[in-house]
Amino acid sequence: MLDPMTLDQLRILVAVAETGSFSAAARKLQRVQSAISQSVAALEVTLQITLFDRTQKRPRPTEAGKAVIADARRLIEEARVLRARAQSMAGGLEAELTVAVDQFFPADIGMRVLKALGERYPLLPVSWLTESVGAPLRHLRDGSAQLAIYPIEIIGASDLETEFLTSVPMIPVAAAAHPLARQQGPLNRERLREHVQLVLTDASAPGTWSRGIIGHRIWRFADAYTRMNFLLGGFGWCNMPAHMVEAHLASGALQRLELKGQAPFSIALHVVSRRGHAPGTAGRWMIEQLRRELGSTGG
Repeated sequence: MLDPMTLDQLRILVAVAETGSFSAAARKLQRVQSAISQSVAALEVTLQITLFDRTQKRPRPTEAGKAVIADARRLIEEARVLRARAQSMAGGLEAELTVAVDQFFPADIGMRVLKALGERYPLLPVSWLTESVGAPLRHLRDGSAQLAIYPIEIIGASDLETEFLTSVPMIPVAAAAHPLARQQGPLNRERLREHVQLVLTDASAPGTWSRGIIGHRIWRFADAYTRMNFLLGGFGWCNMPAHMVEAHLASGALQRLELKGQAPFSIALHVVSRRGHAPGTAGRWMIEQLRRELGSTGG
């Protein structure tokens, strides 16, 4: 059975409440007064309550009417949002945007871009999933994310579309109280192998990446922030993204290690999507904003 209540009736109801009379509402809506009165009367029949007290010169909302008018305003606004979202989607905007992001990505840049994204597309639902090693790829493959940002060198991206986003410099560090931090001069491989190296790994596919791994005594972690806690606690040394340890180096909690015979290296982060599922309007705009923030032109 069709609901006899319509949005037009709700708009008329709100107009009467805001203008204070049926005649003023008619002028505002460019309708005849009889149509306004009939619409409100029909709504009262449908709801089985009296919305206005008509015993005085100007109609005044009843207590029930006040509650219905508040609900009507909310429903009218929700309908406006629904229409605006539909129009945006018709123009190519995603219904929602979910991005799965490796923890190596600089969090401050992500926040700035998400703030700008929300200002540009205020009706777009956005999820930004900061994940441990391997999780961004799994979100992408199972369809729970449209885009992923992660190091394909570590995790892989076979049969997926990839585009370079930025490189993250990696630097070797240890807690200030760690024996390696107190040794003078460059550290050779033999000296490093005497100590635990803290390594990130994909828990579902361990041992898939070896660049930067020197030690024989390896402790593996799936979560970058857990590894950071163990690093600060002096459990071992590791190569860390420069932006994640800047504050700790400045405070003296961590110390950069000088390694003999090992050149500095970086981890490349890529934007990854499934083939045939190119980024939509908001996704493409977000990627370009990330490039601007990172000072990257791709490649």
